[in-house]
Amino acid sequence: MRGPWGISSYGTYVPYWRLSRETISSALGSPRRGGVRTVAGYDEDTTTMAVEAARRAGPGAGTSHLYDGVLLATTMPVYADKTNATTVHAALGMRPDAHAGDANGAVRSGVAALLGGIQRPGTTLVALSDLRLGPSGSVDEAEGGDGAAAFVVGDGSAIPLVAELIGYGSASREFLDRWRAPGEKWSSSWEERFGEDVYAALGRQSIDSALKAAGIAAADIDRFAIVGLSGRAAKRVAKDAGVTPDSATADLMSQIGNCGTAQPGLALSAMLDTAGPGEILAVTLLADGSDTLLFRTTEALGPRVGRDSLATQISGPSGDVSYADFLTWRGLLQRQQPRRPDPDRAVAPASNRQLEWKFGFSCSECQACGVRHMPPQRVCMSCGTVDQMRSVRLADTPGRIATYTVDYLAYSPAPPVIGAVLDFDGGGRFQCELTDLDADSLAVGQRVEMTFRHISDANGIRNYFWKARPTREEQQA
Repeated sequence: MRGPWGISSYGTYVPYWRLSRETISSALGSPRRGGVRTVAGYDEDTTTMAVEAARRAGPGAGTSHLYDGVLLATTMPVYADKTNATTVHAALGMRPDAHAGDANGAVRSGVAALLGGIQRPGTTLVALSDLRLGPSGSVDEAEGGDGAAAFVVGDGSAIPLVAELIGYGSASREFLDRWRAPGEKWSSSWEERFGEDVYAALGRQSIDSALKAAGIAAADIDRFAIVGLSGRAAKRVAKDAGVTPDSATADLMSQIGNCGTAQPGLALSAMLDTAGPGEILAVTLLADGSDTLLFRTTEALGPRVGRDSLATQISGPSGDVSYADFLTWRGLLQRQQPRRPDPDRAVAPASNRQLEWKFGFSCSECQACGVRHMPPQRVCMSCGTVDQMRSVRLADTPGRIATYTVDYLAYSPAPPVIGAVLDFDGGGRFQCELTDLDADSLAVGQRVEMTFRHISDANGIRNYFWKARPTREEQQA
């Protein structure tokens, strides 16, 4: 292999909401299963989760100008005939000359995007994001999960590599294991024993090819993750490969479920969270074939003090969602809607004019008196100065709740609706909606952070803007 290529930084996103598998069993009388699955909120989708993972992936706030491109991979894109990665590009405030592209449609697209990003010139942000559904009571529904992982990758010229790609192996074969026709909400699959037999050979082939490319033996691997939508196949390949309990990554299935396209990224992130310099990490994906990636961590990995690790997100504050709400949020249960006019669709020219505000959450700051205006203004409301403003991004700036209202009458898929007036660190006041919280835990003065969310749908257009949520420290207090 030429190189070096690899990972400079990474981040993950696990939604706030959890659905217990026992809750599904109780509702349907289906066989009982332990553990929980993550559930994206009613105001989340694969694009918003990709944005949240990408915000955690950067080596620091305000570093998105270092990225030369962004790739988004998912099996559940919000749009067809429109690039979803451009929304991530705008939400992060990336340079206009940075490329944005999608790699959508199949679980294997995530590894394809990661490899493509690693070997592109410069520095690329790669986001893997997915929502997993299945028929009510099915294994796919209970063992699926929602989440995202993002990686800043490339040749390390702009940001030092924390993990270098030292080997890659692949095996492909056309066989009917899992499929989903356009427009269908979930995939269908053949009998699992059939896929297990096929994947056993493909997995072994990709692992052997990667080891040969790296010039190492299986015994040299310190941490190993084998993932795929077939749990039986993953266990068999792990056994055949000699993966020991000491080298196997943490069991994410019982903690968050299988997040499809994002699962190899989440497993790799979990290994990076706990690895030290000089370790060899392996991740194998079984999906329409098999891909194995081998990484060696570098001295740049260092201690991850204060990092929002995957384990921290999994064990952190969360909310339980009912089975009926889960089905409603995914559009699988039709419930009474409010007798009110449908929301207006987002207007393209206005959205384009307010791009930095709507997607990047950037205010205008008066250069004469320092007052911040939200939304941005040309004329300072404090000193009257005209066109003496500079743009200041507040998406990554925390703030405090100045006052709030809990509204049980306004319609919401997750009532009540909570509106708050926020005061941002360094100045700036804004009124917005709060999300991902228990209304009973609210208090004036609580610390909050911004999060990119789906606001409404109309005429096939998805409207995005920013909401606020309590910081993790506030939720744990």
